[in-house]
Amino acid sequence: MITTDILIVGGGIVGISIAKELTSRHPDLNIIVIEKEASVARHASGRNSGVLHAGFYYSPDSLKAKFTVEGNRLLTDYCLKHHLTINRCGKIVVAKDEKELGGIFELKRRGDKNGVELEIVDEKRLTVLESNARTFDKALYSPTTSVVNPTEVVEHIAHSLKGSVKILLNEKFIKREDNSTVCTNTQKIKFRYLINSAGLYADKIAHQFGIGQKYTLIPFKGLYLEYKDTSLICKHIYPVPNLKNPFLGVHFTITAAGKIKIGPTAIPALWRENYQGLSNFRLNEFFEVLFHETKLFVTNAFHFRSLAFEEMKKYYRNYFIQQAVHLVKKIDINKFGNYLNPGIRAQLLDTETMKLVMDFVVEHGENSTHILNAVSPAFTSAFSFSKFIIDEVEKRIELSTKR
Repeated sequence: MITTDILIVGGGIVGISIAKELTSRHPDLNIIVIEKEASVARHASGRNSGVLHAGFYYSPDSLKAKFTVEGNRLLTDYCLKHHLTINRCGKIVVAKDEKELGGIFELKRRGDKNGVELEIVDEKRLTVLESNARTFDKALYSPTTSVVNPTEVVEHIAHSLKGSVKILLNEKFIKREDNSTVCTNTQKIKFRYLINSAGLYADKIAHQFGIGQKYTLIPFKGLYLEYKDTSLICKHIYPVPNLKNPFLGVHFTITAAGKIKIGPTAIPALWRENYQGLSNFRLNEFFEVLFHETKLFVTNAFHFRSLAFEEMKKYYRNYFIQQAVHLVKKIDINKFGNYLNPGIRAQLLDTETMKLVMDFVVEHGENSTHILNAVSPAFTSAFSFSKFIIDEVEKRIELSTKR
């Protein structure tokens, strides 16, 4: 058995950022991060688009709104300071018809309340900013939206923690043995305080501590398709989203390396790590996810039935492409290439209301904190969100004195 002050479960951007914030405040603490994979950022943190969101999508009273603007600034500064890859290209949100203009103005209203730098532009100004973007009358320009290489960022943070934080790889949380001990696949770990940032499995771990029993995670698969001509656009181009759902719709993204892709989909997955084929298949997860998705389909909660049908159609390549082509004036559909590394969005479902939870969710136990819903823009928000998490932990335990 090994002993530690703080045990963090999960080596994604949130877990690693929490370790960074902890050691900066309390350098005397013994901190261990356990990660079930052979390296950090193997799941959502390394498979997302890498976009650093500006913070204008989110309701002003939400945690997402509270942390995204500062998170964008902090992570941008970190990348610039450490010479990490960052493409500060900006983003355009376009409307396809008069009905969607209301969405443009609603996003501007939210952005203003959240303190985001935004500009509503006409078609003439849009031509200067992004000559190939197509919109109806007005568009929204976000100059502070940028993009990074997400794996590079997480690996750099993790490397910077060497000597102050133990990051144990290939170390999988198996079960909670008692109030202050957990079992992994190789050993037992005794802790003063546990922080659960396990992403796709955060709910399962929380349930072992008696936390978040009404929640379960529903996986949605995100597919991206590359576009081979890097001269197509110079900025991200997004559609006006349905603000009642947590998905932003198929859009054009420029990568940190300057490549172009469309996506993502939000296809209901059948198990938690259902990336490709039968990889990582788990029968118990399959039945559990199928049960909840069937219930959502039958009750048609949050219009899940139409959402599922619409997303499943995106498995057809031509249909998927057609979801993006209306965002630009000119495009050669023959230049679309291969599908890129898929990701899984771990979306929290409230099983009592049968609604997807839109905001971050954090709940606490006697000596544990559980991050139950850390979906997009969790990557962008990671540094500011981590400050909040440690503030909450400090209310519950004296961290400055080791026992």
